[in-house]
Amino acid sequence: MLQTIKMPVVSECAIAECAYNSNKSCHAIAITIGDGNRPMCDTFFKSSRHGELNSIAGVGACKVFICRHNNNLECSMESIRVGSEQDHGKCMTFVAA
Repeated sequence: MLQTIKMPVVSECAIAECAYNSNKSCHAIAITIGDGNRPMCDTFFKSSRHGELNSIAGVGACKVFICRHNNNLECSMESIRVGSEQDHGKCMTFVAA
């Protein structure tokens, strides 16, 4: 039987240069975290133009198998924060398992 999973929200995004960021809030419909090992925001897109959607992003998928919060490629947290690492978005809620 299929069940609906509630997506964790992106409670804060510190990447002002991202096209989806407006006032420290991510406005993508959903973001993807990771490349298998590193908890980077794969949805990050550097741009001086910003979308003005009226929604708060959720975590659609997490590909970081080594994160304690990863459960079958889904984030089990209620919310996450995205910060900056090497001029790119990074999941600051990541905890190595």
